[in-house]
Amino acid sequence: MSGRGNNWVKKTCAQRETLTIAGFALDGTKWDGLYVGRRKGDDLVYAGKVDHGFDKASTAELRRRLEPLARKTQAFAKRVAHKGIWVEPKLKAEIEYRAKSAEGKVRHPFFKGLREDL
Repeated sequence: MSGRGNNWVKKTCAQRETLTIAGFALDGTKWDGLYVGRRKGDDLVYAGKVDHGFDKASTAELRRRLEPLARKTQAFAKRVAHKGIWVEPKLKAEIEYRAKSAEGKVRHPFFKGLREDL
């Protein structure tokens, strides 16, 4: 028999990592995701934009926590060509993703929550 049958199951491997929040994006006034980075020594290296895994409660909480941390410039060691509201890199987020690109950017990332314990 060709094609998918009941014995065929697709499984994806998910990885989790705690990343530093460096900014957030808005589409007009609507939440559009987080810009996150990974520490490499003293530098913060861009790791991607997380645009899935948010609900109304989490976006409201993130905006409440991030807006007071606003700054004029990016915290990334190398400037990224994205428009965003940049913040002091003080908060950490748990991010689940499927893979990393060759540059270390997260692929298919989902926000799982803030890491208050770090």
